[in-house]
Amino acid sequence: MSTLEIPVRTSPAAATRRAFVHHVMGTAVSIHVRATDPHRPDIEAASDRVLAHLRRVDRVLSTWRADSDLLRLQHGELDADDAHPWVAEVTDLCLEAEDRTDGLFRAWRSTAGGRSTFDPTGLVKGWAVSAASAHLETVPGISFSIGAGGDVVVGTGRGWHDDPPVWRIGIEDPRDRREVAEVVTLTRGAVATSGAAARGAHIVDPRTGRGIDRPGSATVVGPDLLWADVWATAAFVDPARAGRLLEARDPAYRLLAL
Repeated sequence: MSTLEIPVRTSPAAATRRAFVHHVMGTAVSIHVRATDPHRPDIEAASDRVLAHLRRVDRVLSTWRADSDLLRLQHGELDADDAHPWVAEVTDLCLEAEDRTDGLFRAWRSTAGGRSTFDPTGLVKGWAVSAASAHLETVPGISFSIGAGGDVVVGTGRGWHDDPPVWRIGIEDPRDRREVAEVVTLTRGAVATSGAAARGAHIVDPRTGRGIDRPGSATVVGPDLLWADVWATAAFVDPARAGRLLEARDPAYRLLAL
């Protein structure tokens, strides 16, 4: 399931846009920047720092790379004290996410042999992109959007306080991926979408241990991509229950179920 950034007409002062596209963390990451001169060296350098941050996250927390700190730790090849601090940080966040969602989001899975394994994939991407966006927030006079496999964060750089540009985020129709079902407008914040249309039953219902392969999608809009992503996953597992929990526990976020 995915979201996409839809172009919107900007004022003459905002002028032009530049896009950077990279493949990292197993997905395409696109960075769109609006600025009077989007080809400034400091903008390109900030984009490079975003990419470097995400590549470092992949080296530390990938569940596919045999040399990641996470897998080396799980395979007994690395002591916990020697692992990157991000491993402990993400573990704590996964526990918090499980608590907030009453277990609808869970990062611990049972393997075929009955062993429990830690897989923080459902949280790491949103957490990583949210943190990486800080590299763009330090750049003066820009508005930006970062998209990564169904997750989008938008914001502004240093010194832009009033009347920031609007980004229009299209929510893909899960029943016809050629169509846009809804459009969300944001100046700052995040949009995360979960579903099975693009990748099949990759989201596991922690109550049953089985992948969910049903139509529809769950999109959450809010201030932080980390928690928007967590709640979108929980809402695809159980839209009604997650919707009630979200309203009670994180009212700054809103759910759009398709």
